[in-house]
Amino acid sequence: MAAGVTALAVATLLAQAATAGARAAARHWPVLVVLAATAVVGAAVWWVRRHSADRARATRLAGLRLPLSGIDALDDQEFEFALRDLLVRDGWTARQVGRQGDQAADVIGQHPALGRIVLQAKHTTVGAKVGSPVMYQVKGTASPVHGADIAVVVTNGSFTRDAKAWGDKHQVRWVDRDRLRLWAEHGVALHELLRLPTRRPQRRARRPAARPVRPRRPETTPERPHSAP
Repeated sequence: MAAGVTALAVATLLAQAATAGARAAARHWPVLVVLAATAVVGAAVWWVRRHSADRARATRLAGLRLPLSGIDALDDQEFEFALRDLLVRDGWTARQVGRQGDQAADVIGQHPALGRIVLQAKHTTVGAKVGSPVMYQVKGTASPVHGADIAVVVTNGSFTRDAKAWGDKHQVRWVDRDRLRLWAEHGVALHELLRLPTRRPQRRARRPAARPVRPRRPETTPERPHSAP
């Protein structure tokens, strides 16, 4: 009984609140219309500014050239952002993801024709060399962890002979100082520099055509000879 009275009281209060709200909206509808219009205009302005900024950034990066002397002066994280910008210049949608525990991925990019790429950045001194263990780590995480179609290790130094050979054999691309000069300074696109293959659209398997169903002939019973009377 008490629960029913409580429920009725709550329903009454809600009905009164709804009625009061409707009356307030009816009295102040011009203000509500202005507020709604302001919100719509604000959202439209934000969208236009954001897309204008994106287009301006893409235009600015289209002519991006980074000399190796400037790259050598960067720190590790700045080097990662520089590689991201180079990918964007080449037509990728890219983001910097490098941090502690990044599982051998510092930059991840996406391209409509080339697929998904993972870059592992190794900013070092000019005479230093990247060894095979880095190639093993990138190979072990690029596809299983990050879903990448392409894995690349980039350094402003060089690679050991074993690292290059292992990478060539196991599809872990490498960009050493000489290649980085072509990519960053001379503006050669990464996919052209590494001759990255374009993805072929997957074809759906064709189902075998259904065999036409032949109409079954009606079964006939052989006529019995009439017996002589």
